[in-house]
Amino acid sequence: MAGPKRSLAVDLGGIELPTPVMIASGCGGTGRELSGAVDLHRVGAIVSRTITVEPRKGTPTPRVIETPSGIVWSTGLQNPGLDAFVDEELPRLARGVRVIVSIGGTSLESFVRLASALRGLPEVGALELYLSEPDEEMGRSILGAREDRLAEVVGAVARMSSVPVFAKLPSGGPTADLVRAAAHAGATGVTLSSSPPAFAVDTQRLRPALGGVTGWLAGPAIRPLTLRAVVETARALPSFPIIASGGIATGADAVQALLAGAWAVQVGTAMLVDPAAPVDIARELVRSLKSKGFASPSELRGRLRFPDDLPEAAR
Repeated sequence: MAGPKRSLAVDLGGIELPTPVMIASGCGGTGRELSGAVDLHRVGAIVSRTITVEPRKGTPTPRVIETPSGIVWSTGLQNPGLDAFVDEELPRLARGVRVIVSIGGTSLESFVRLASALRGLPEVGALELYLSEPDEEMGRSILGAREDRLAEVVGAVARMSSVPVFAKLPSGGPTADLVRAAAHAGATGVTLSSSPPAFAVDTQRLRPALGGVTGWLAGPAIRPLTLRAVVETARALPSFPIIASGGIATGADAVQALLAGAWAVQVGTAMLVDPAAPVDIARELVRSLKSKGFASPSELRGRLRFPDDLPEAAR
């Protein structure tokens, strides 16, 4: 007897993807860097590098330092700026793949300008809001770390946008509370989470190892942090789309994220080793579905079994 017909397709609140495995922001470059290394037609979507209103040169080199089970990185959000992205990079990036455009800024006005300029462009499948920049207007170190400000920015973009809007939350905050604020403000879903802050030392030169001094931790080392953020959010808002980003390097990692409650995953650091990692992970995911007798990723989502007598702190 034939088993269930399997499909990796997912619907993230209005953007339909052929697989739940995406390329994380900044890891696909302009798209040209992946030419010949990965078939983008077999990737769920590619998230652009984070675009700001004005061009940014980024931080001095070195920008990436290896660390156990990951990297410490700092790019300074190098990008060509809004106008050049729309005119040159976006059309090239959108050839044969769904594009989610990551936008970032240090003020409410910058997010509004970006969302306004991208509205109605056929190449834009969704927006992802990078909310870990400093907040120059409020004099705070992280723009999206407080519920009121998060809701203000997300709400302004959501009201203006004609495509789904995903809030990429800062790492380490009260995740469920921030997600509720984003959901109430009109976000389609959330990406959990931005990389946690990190630092690396060059012992030979007696100085910071990164050109930008401080940086961010990425890679398999942060997967447990990602899983905790996902499971806490999924238990608090089970019907709200969650994209897991951070430490996903194998099909087994993706299965863990889906079981914890994610709807889709993003792959980043793993692509530094193998640019085809998103395609390989999707292939492994199919095998996992088959072995468990499931027909789609949604059947895996949130199927973790928790003890009935959980202590209050774990609830």
